[in-house]
Amino acid sequence: MQHSLVMTVIGKDKPGLVELIASTVAKQGGNWLESRMSHLGGQFAGILRIEFPSEKETSMVTELKALEKQSLSVVIHLDLSAVKPSSKPASSLEIVGHDRPGIVREISRVLAEHQVNVEELTSEIASAAMSGENLFKAKARLQLKSPKDAADVREDLEKIANDLIVDVTFEA
Repeated sequence: MQHSLVMTVIGKDKPGLVELIASTVAKQGGNWLESRMSHLGGQFAGILRIEFPSEKETSMVTELKALEKQSLSVVIHLDLSAVKPSSKPASSLEIVGHDRPGIVREISRVLAEHQVNVEELTSEIASAAMSGENLFKAKARLQLKSPKDAADVREDLEKIANDLIVDVTFEA
């Protein structure tokens, strides 16, 4: 029987960190299923999901926690429920506009009001091509409670887009 876990790691970025994690997982007979990793503000930050033989649970957790000796902060959550991916189609959201505080807060408030699950969110600040001003860009993969809710979600996002002075592209 296989078990899986989700873990987060964060530490000062340096070459070889992904290999260090991957070799630890492989050494215990684990399989790397999915991950999101990034360099943020001089730090390496990642979240990953792995699968491993159930009899290796104790040694896998011990070995992963031992990564803390390599200056990584590690948080592990065992997943014994065998969660299956949703069969519902995902929706997408893109936001682009001049950077200012509150954009993510306002957009996420609308999504929460409609009980939309944010499955993935990436954001960045980039220089605008012509003016060089800070431009906020975000992309999200969303799971709507019901496909029938798409029109209401779109309408409410468009309402606040004007107030935030951002372009919002929502595809259900």
